[in-house]
Amino acid sequence: MLEALKIVGFSVLCAVVYGIMHDQVTAHVSLEYFTVGHPPVFPTEQPVLLAIGWGIIATWWVGLILGSALACSARIGRWPKLGLTALRRAIVMLMLVSGVLALGAGTIGWFLTNANVPGTIGFWASELPADQHSRFAFAAWAHSVSYLAGAFGGAVIMVRTALKRRALAQAASASSTNSG
Repeated sequence: MLEALKIVGFSVLCAVVYGIMHDQVTAHVSLEYFTVGHPPVFPTEQPVLLAIGWGIIATWWVGLILGSALACSARIGRWPKLGLTALRRAIVMLMLVSGVLALGAGTIGWFLTNANVPGTIGFWASELPADQHSRFAFAAWAHSVSYLAGAFGGAVIMVRTALKRRALAQAASASSTNSG
């Protein structure tokens, strides 16, 4: 049980750190993404403070879901159990890959909006002055892809974890058959 809690805790910590770092970038690119595109949860327009607040609010639960699913994938059943040590690198890599993909998606959103491709920021276009559209698109696209990358990458890690556990079980079974 302790090892499962370690997996969940580490996932929440990584998600929150990722969220704060991600939002530091997007809040400095488009403050409006947080002040117009989100409900007024924090009584400030300081990008650093908004990034910290929204970075926590928007990601702790993602880390909880990811960590819980990974803990189940790594610990439930008869196959050999894996601990945090076996998953740590994959979780950190997921955060890094999500960040790179988010940056790339934000850049694409920015370029498409600057090229006047319609619909790049949806209904928010009418809520913002035209000179803020491309920056808002950067933040919106980065956030959307970040969540998608996290969900897809988390699923990949869960499958890989289950496959690793199955391989360990098969190796242990083959070893006991060969030694007996």
